[in-house]
Amino acid sequence: MNKLEQLRGIFREMERALIAYSGGIDSTLVAKVAWDVLGDKALAVTAVSPSLLPEDLEDARVQAAEIGIRHEEVETQEMANPNYTSNPVNRCYFCKSELHDTLKPLALERGYPYVVDGVNADDLQDYRPGIQAAKERGARSPLAEVGITKAEVRQIAQQLGLPWWDKPAQPCLSSRFPYGEEITVAKLQRVGRGERYLRQLGWSNLRVRSAGDTARIELPPDQIKEFIAATDLPALVAAFKDFGFLYVTLDLEGYFSGKLNQVLAPEMRMVKI
Repeated sequence: MNKLEQLRGIFREMERALIAYSGGIDSTLVAKVAWDVLGDKALAVTAVSPSLLPEDLEDARVQAAEIGIRHEEVETQEMANPNYTSNPVNRCYFCKSELHDTLKPLALERGYPYVVDGVNADDLQDYRPGIQAAKERGARSPLAEVGITKAEVRQIAQQLGLPWWDKPAQPCLSSRFPYGEEITVAKLQRVGRGERYLRQLGWSNLRVRSAGDTARIELPPDQIKEFIAATDLPALVAAFKDFGFLYVTLDLEGYFSGKLNQVLAPEMRMVKI
């Protein structure tokens, strides 16, 4: 039995499921397969907070509508928790705790015995304390259970005709700050404006890391030279200063997934589920 059929089998056994749906390709694939198997017995729910870009929320709405799955939005209050805003190394634990403490009662109220997320097999190879929070609250991760990697997520999504199969990963904006730096709504908005500006210039796979008053732009290594040659750098600097940054830099190493966690000891970078 191939992995897609195994994934479908999980949902057939569930009979009803609520999907923690961010609009990223992982949870979108989960929502698609859940809809294909369960139809109206599947519900996608997106958590709305200052760490979610408005355009990412709109993407989630559009994608859910095209899939056909019922889609709702709930507000989460992680920004009210100092354990989250102080940005410790386990910040994601408090984020996912808030998420699943919001989704689980909703699921029970609506008669959904399962809350499922989009954690994939590759996520288990990085430091992801949010996985622990979800597991403690009984959430299931069908992609990880089947052993589906990120590359396989994209492959299956393309096979199923999802036009967003190659959509760049877009974790929450709080991941743009070094551990220990306080997260505020104003800082999140500043980062969001910076990333929106760069996307409007045509760069899609990027990060604007924020450290104090410095913006550090990360792009894939093979795009750095082109970026420097094609970009009006004085205009970019002026724009970022308007957003509230004092300094604007370009990371010469380039972007890669999990970069934030380089500061962690090796033994902290593995999470079992």
